[in-house]
Amino acid sequence: MKNEWTIMIKNTRRDFLKTGLIAAGALAATGNDEVKAASVQKGGNPALGGGGFKLGLVTYNLARDWDIPTIIKNCEMTGFEAVELRTTHKHGVEPSLSKAQRAEVKNAFAGTKVRLLSLGSTCEFHAPDQAVVRKNIDECKRFIELAHDIGALGVKVRPNGIPKEVPEDKTIAQIGAALRECGEAAKGTGVEIWVEVHGRDSSKPSRMAGMMKAADHPNVGICWNSNQEDLTNGSAREGFALLKPWLLNAHINELWKPEYPWREVFGMMKAAGYNRYTLAEIPETSDPIRLMRYYRALWLVQTG
Repeated sequence: MKNEWTIMIKNTRRDFLKTGLIAAGALAATGNDEVKAASVQKGGNPALGGGGFKLGLVTYNLARDWDIPTIIKNCEMTGFEAVELRTTHKHGVEPSLSKAQRAEVKNAFAGTKVRLLSLGSTCEFHAPDQAVVRKNIDECKRFIELAHDIGALGVKVRPNGIPKEVPEDKTIAQIGAALRECGEAAKGTGVEIWVEVHGRDSSKPSRMAGMMKAADHPNVGICWNSNQEDLTNGSAREGFALLKPWLLNAHINELWKPEYPWREVFGMMKAAGYNRYTLAEIPETSDPIRLMRYYRALWLVQTG
């Protein structure tokens, strides 16, 4: 850990001016996309406008073994202001919960400094087998009901690849149709569908944009996932501009890594007026409180 933080601090100092200049160029290049966002998502994108995004946590994997009281306590202690509860983790927030249990979950977060922001499902819609796709759509609908009952804003879903045995355009259209059905199921519930930029081949921004266009639903958008696939010649400018109209959520990971342009991406989020959360998705550790405090300190540096 000491070596990682030493590298992190060294790289932050060395690259401060360089990344700042890159970010400035990126802001100018993407600043004209607001009209596009409003036209792609009818009624405008609720995550864009006003800015002031905050730091939150995905329970994958740092908090995978924490129950709800521990999640709230640890996040409050370290300044993390929201949480995405990933399915199968110890918190136990799953579609199988009864109405009474759902109310208990909602009440547990009420009055705390931590927002129960979203549910991290593993629902995916790229499979060639239509029975598998149907099963995932139905599961997503159950997560939508759960999110509504506990007061969460989003349900995270994903693609997890592009099958080689099926024409790519057919798979993208299939994913879009499934997302549209899920978006319709969420209509009127106050719940959004967040499609993680995820999976081998499927995480390419141009393919994700194709899925969003195929879905064409105001309740469906993307969860930026801070992948190397975002980059062209070391910059995320093109990928971000392509996906910004649908930006509803963001996952971030190892902020000490010099190969990912964190300042540039955070700068583009600011320019877009992104007003939600950047959720840390980082590995577990034997000293989580210390790590979370360091992580927030570095996040403040990178976003400043």
